This record gives sequence, C-alpha cells and structure tokens, in this order.
Amino acid sequence: MQSAFEDVLNRTLSHIPSDIGRLIYLASTRDYNSGSYQHDGLADRFSPEAAGAALRAAHSEVFTRLASMSLEELVADLERYILSSEEIRTQFLRTWSELEPYRVAIPMNQDPTTTQLLLSNIRVALEVLRIRLKRVAEHPSSAWRLPSPAQ
Repeated sequence: MQSAFEDVLNRTLSHIPSDIGRLIYLASTRDYNSGSYQHDGLADRFSPEAAGAALRAAHSEVFTRLASMSLEELVADLERYILSSEEIRTQFLRTWSELEPYRVAIPMNQDPTTTQLLLSNIRVALEVLRIRLKRVAEHPSSAWRLPSPAQ
C-alpha cells in the first residue's frame, strides 16, 4: 500500500495546486454508494485494494492538513483552487456558499468536531474572498491575485 500511496502523492496530487483541490479530487474517486475508492490506473499498477487504501489514506491526510490550517492559509489555499478552476469568481463563490459542495468531500469516519471546524472555516474563507472580490470591483486598481510565496 505504501508504494500506491507514494504514487498518489507524487504522480497525481503533486499536479493539483491546492489542498482543497486535492480534497475534491480524492472525494471524486470515492463511490458514494459504497464508500470505496477506485482509480483504474492505480489499480492496474498495484491492485484495486492497494489503490483504494492509498486513496483513502491520502484523502484523510489532506483533510487533516486542511483542518489544521490557519484561516489565512485556508483562504490562500481556497483562492488558489478558485483561480485554478478557471470559473467566474463571483459565480464560484455564490455556488460554493449556497450549495456547499465541499461537504461531500469530507472523508468518512472523521472526527465530527474537526469536520465541523473545517466546514465552518471554509464558509468563513468563502466570505473573506467574497469581500475581497467586492473590494476589487469597487477599486479596480487593486487586483485579486495570489499572495506571494513568502506570505
């Protein structure tokens, strides 16, 4: 399973620029009826069981990392995800605020308090970005861009 886990980290997740993006991706490999994780390419290289276990472990690891981020880090991570999605920012923020699609991206069997903390922090991060976007609309000379790597 360790080789499959390293494969997920190095070949797949390393190409996704944000932890929220990684969380969404990993959730998309989970069957919503059975809760099992499936990835044909990974299963071909290893086995369906090893692939599932690696995806489950990676999903849990990304969740834990997101849940332990400061609000500032989470806002920056969410901003990276929005920018990489190439969606219209106002539409993205409205959809995520109203539908809360990130709720289905939570791995199974997580601590309920930690889960609620992360969900709450995502809602706050969305509001922070909505306010920033509103400011940019009011003051076009200020650009909404990613913070520098030093921040």
